[in-house]
Amino acid sequence: MTDTVAFQGIHGAYSEQALRQFFGNSVEVEPCETLQDLFAVIQSRQVKYAIMPIENALAGAVSQAYELLMDYDLLIQAEVYLHVHHALVTTNGQKIEDLHSVRSHPQALAQCDQFLRRHNLKPVPWYDTAGSAQDLATNPMPGVGAIASELAGELYKLDILATQIEDVTFNYTRFLVLGHDDPPKGEYNKTSLIFATRHRPAALYDCIGEFATRGLNLTKIESRPRRNRPWEPVFYLDFEGHWQDPVCQEALARLLQRASFVKMLGSYPAVKTGNETVGI
Repeated sequence: MTDTVAFQGIHGAYSEQALRQFFGNSVEVEPCETLQDLFAVIQSRQVKYAIMPIENALAGAVSQAYELLMDYDLLIQAEVYLHVHHALVTTNGQKIEDLHSVRSHPQALAQCDQFLRRHNLKPVPWYDTAGSAQDLATNPMPGVGAIASELAGELYKLDILATQIEDVTFNYTRFLVLGHDDPPKGEYNKTSLIFATRHRPAALYDCIGEFATRGLNLTKIESRPRRNRPWEPVFYLDFEGHWQDPVCQEALARLLQRASFVKMLGSYPAVKTGNETVGI
């Protein structure tokens, strides 16, 4: 197993930017076409770590990522928050006033809607942000630009006409670093797990109550359909603390008694964002 880190997408993707933010620019990287491919290469130990997006502050959860966490036996090593900044890129020599349309992933286009309207640019949905930059570099078209990361613009030798063109400044994506071993305990830690409740009144209330009565702060709870049992959801939960802390061990032991199913995803060093509560 090498020290290579896998990410989903092509070079210049925001996932690669988050990867380099956490591991540094000298790290070896392995692009994967899909999230399923990403999990396959880390599960088979072709790479040491993988990084994937789990939620965006504006767009919400990445549904497939949660499903894959359920299917594979991997441990979360750390979390990474990337402040997503979009850039307008195009082929050499063109200016903003020369453009009539801009390609990018629909989510990126929506996040830059006001900028596009101000400059009378037609949004053209593309399969990927970095892919829109790569395709434009491969097949230049007059009057066409792309919205991608500055990293993608630099990698594909495109002109960067404008930066930070997103309409909302609070555009963060949370990523998870995945591996096989327990990571070292940090100063501030989170624990992530999946659980299912028994089919009775107040079952969810009783399960999360074990954390509340011990003063453990929940930072996220997300319900997802349980694919092999229709209409019986599973819950993805993050809370502040490490499983080795005595109070966390007590809460987890009681959760095991109350829940019908529990899967630990890991305890790991986390990032303090100043907004670590879901208000439960």
